[in-house]
Amino acid sequence: MRVNRRSVYLSCICAVILVVTLTWTVWTHMANSPSSAAGSKRDHSLDYFLKKGTIQERDAADVNWYHAANSKDKINEALEGPAQMIEADVLLRGHDPKEPIMAHPPYTDSDITLQDWLSVVVTSDKGIKLDFKSLAAVEPSMALLEEARAQLEGPVWINADILSGPGGLATPLDAQAFLQEVALRAEGDVLSLGWTTGWSPDTDNPGYSWEMVQQMEAICRPLRQPVTFPVRAALLPQSFPQLQWLLQQSDRYTLTVWTGQRDVLNVEDLLPYRQNFNKSRIYYDLLESQISKFKALPRYN
Repeated sequence: MRVNRRSVYLSCICAVILVVTLTWTVWTHMANSPSSAAGSKRDHSLDYFLKKGTIQERDAADVNWYHAANSKDKINEALEGPAQMIEADVLLRGHDPKEPIMAHPPYTDSDITLQDWLSVVVTSDKGIKLDFKSLAAVEPSMALLEEARAQLEGPVWINADILSGPGGLATPLDAQAFLQEVALRAEGDVLSLGWTTGWSPDTDNPGYSWEMVQQMEAICRPLRQPVTFPVRAALLPQSFPQLQWLLQQSDRYTLTVWTGQRDVLNVEDLLPYRQNFNKSRIYYDLLESQISKFKALPRYN
């Protein structure tokens, strides 16, 4: 039988092209797929609130927050209110006995210790977010949290600013020291890792730079826990490509959008995030008036 050399030659070329194309497709898919550390976990906070019936779908915008529950009156108010997540600040008392207390700088004392705060919280099904303002408070606080953990029903988030961010003047907690204290003791928790930031009216406030998000991702990549990045709402319009890239690096990552009391926020600036990201991956920790206005926008859903 006579063989057509031209046909064989063309067939070989087609086969090579097919192999190269398939190899490139697989490699590209792997390169663009979210990475996860071995044995890593996703954020199950929404699943918990869905099961409880306090939200109706896996939409992180439906999770409500209570801020600065740093006193006996505030924590009792939070437990009686509709918020699913209770946030409070933790630091070491400024005088003896030097123990973890619920307070935000510049305050150095409180009418409630972390131990007493946890003993009240365990009677509820709320989630909690502990915002550490002092590295010295982390180790004794994590020990107290371990003692209460078996009784805690809701999600536990551990928060600290570990890097300097746009306009940030405050000194962040040392990232390595903080994570050494919490990583092994908070295997089932959400780590909320952020940047120190600043915002000023009537100026061009910079957003989160590529260097900032890449540095944060390098720190978080080896972690097994789900990580949420608290990001300042007023800085989001100038940070979209950077934060989009950050979320693409792992399916363990989410954003928690927050706002300062004096920040000027146009809620329409949040729409690109609402429209371009999965609704389960962005929490909105905003003022009640802001979240209501945001949800009323025609393009919100």
